[in-house]
Amino acid sequence: MSKTVDFKKSIESLNDQDLTARIKEDEARLKKLEFAHAISPLENPVSIRNLRRELARLKTELKKKQLSA
Repeated sequence: MSKTVDFKKSIESLNDQDLTARIKEDEARLKKLEFAHAISPLENPVSIRNLRRELARLKTELKKKQLSA
């Protein structure tokens, strides 16, 4: 299976508090990556894009759980 499918399955099992905590952690990590990239180019700048997409998936799952509750 692909990484994306595994990631989606893993976040479906998280509850609202876990998702919120994970979103905050990833937002902080994204901010650090973007800052480091502004100072000197990252070896793998695609990691910023992947982290943004991961954050979007987490936020979507959180919204889905909030609407269904």
